[in-house]
This record gives sequence, C-alpha cells and structure tokens, in this order.
Amino acid sequence: MRVILAQPRGFCAGVVRAIDIVERALDKYQAPVYVRHEIVHNRRVVEDLKAKGAIFVEEIDQVPDSAHVVFSAHGVSRSVVKAAASRSLPVLDATCPLVSKVHAQAKRYVRQGRSLILIGHAGHPEVEGTIGQIDAPVTLISTPEEVAGVDFPADAPLAYVTQTTLSVDDTKAVIQALKRRFSNILGPDTTDICYATQHRQSAVREMCKLADVILVVGAKNSSNSNRLREIGLEEGLPSYLIDDAAALDPTWLEGKHSIGLTAGASAPEALIQEVIETLKILGATTVEPMDGVEENIEFRLPAELRA
Repeated sequence: MRVILAQPRGFCAGVVRAIDIVERALDKYQAPVYVRHEIVHNRRVVEDLKAKGAIFVEEIDQVPDSAHVVFSAHGVSRSVVKAAASRSLPVLDATCPLVSKVHAQAKRYVRQGRSLILIGHAGHPEVEGTIGQIDAPVTLISTPEEVAGVDFPADAPLAYVTQTTLSVDDTKAVIQALKRRFSNILGPDTTDICYATQHRQSAVREMCKLADVILVVGAKNSSNSNRLREIGLEEGLPSYLIDDAAALDPTWLEGKHSIGLTAGASAPEALIQEVIETLKILGATTVEPMDGVEENIEFRLPAELRA
C-alpha cells in the first residue's frame, strides 16, 4: 500500500499570515490577545494559539477594554470594525488580502451603480463579512439553479463577486448561468477563487488519476477542505474529510493499494505527518510526493508587527 502526497497541500499564505499575526501580537503585547472567531478553521491551530495565550471570542463585546483584538482571516463586517472603533480597541486585521480584494471589488461595483450578486455559501464567515462590508443590498446565490430566482430585469446593471474558497468548476457554472440570463453583468470570472484553492483542487484532480481512495485533512467547517473531498467524490473515488489521524477508519483502506492524501489550506503539516505515520502502521510502505506547483507567495504583516 502506497501513499500519494498532493502538492501543494496545507497552509496557504493567508493562513500563515493570520497565524503569524496572532503569535507576533502575543510576543509584542503579551497574553492575552483576543481573536474574534477562529483565526482559521482548524482545531489544532486554535488550540495551539490558546496554549500561547490567545482568547477566542465571537463578538467584540466579549473583549475587555484596551485589550488587543485580532480579526480572523475570513474578514469581518463593517459593523464589527465600528464596534471595535467605538471602544478604541487596538485592532490587528488578519483578513486574508485576497478576501480584502473581493471587498474592494464589490465596493467598486456598487459605486458604479450596479446591484451586487455574491456567489458563496450562506453562513460562512467570509460571506457574512463580505455582505457586511457593502452599503447596499447583496443577493447571495451558490448554485446555477438559483440564478433563475434572482429578481432583476434581464438588462439590469449587475455585478458579481465570489467567496474565495469555492469549487472552481462549480463557480464557473454559476457565472455562465448569470451571463446567459443577464446582458449587463460584470465580474472577475473565477479570479476571485484564491490561488491556493485553485492549486489544491487541481492537485486533487491529478491525484485521483493515481489513487484508490482520497483522504483530506481538514476541519468539517473548512469550506476549501470540503471542496477537496467533493472533487474526489466527483471523480468517482471514496473520499473522506478527517480532522486528524484519530479520525482515520482502517476499513476505508481495505482492498486499497494507493491512498491519495491532501490537506485544506488551514491544516498544519504536522497533522498530515501524523496521518502518514498512522497509515504506515496500517500497512503503507511508501510515501510518494506528487509533482506540483511550488507556492512561494508571502503576504505582508501589519506595519506594527513587521519589526
């Protein structure tokens, strides 16, 4: 039994930046530092930061006066920004720059007088943050079928943006449906799907040509991790999303010779290595890294943490 290891996998630049912001804030300002929402969607990351002195909260009113607060990588609504500013809380914004880019695009379209459509999943923190950044109504859809229910005239001036962690193929289908129905609509094709999401999805598709079963290391509430599992299923392979090695069911491997292993963009490499060690115990004899994109993107930290 062999393990085929996807390349790239695991942490992206936005996740690295967000974690660095919390760790450097703890070094500079000392514990506790408060973080609104999970900094990224991974329990191991959150627990490690808690052990270093980070305190995670869901609302700004849970942050004590004068305490430093970090906004998560998913971005926040303007109401959250205003709530922190009204109390003069010192804020470090860990919003992924690619999410901030979506916010800027959406605002520009609205300033042009266009009604905005957001392609994304209801309830996801990134979607809630994006909607909360726009001073205008936003229509949220996630599937091509929902386009028929979008209540605008066929020639209305419209624009769309997308959640950064969606399936590239699914998003293309939604965009095509929008363009078929509306004659005056602008948007960025799939360029709002972040580079890391696209790279990991492409790697899984290639891995499916070689594997008998797909394992994705990632949290159940991680959008990009769920998309990786769905790609495996679309390719006809049994595919499983696991938090860590303890969640691995040996029966999934029965009769399998090639195990494809990848990880979502918020899963640390340590979790992947732990899964590999468990797979070796269960009979894997070789680990074969795939050829793939080498990511070398880095995002700048806030100015007060760069020293």
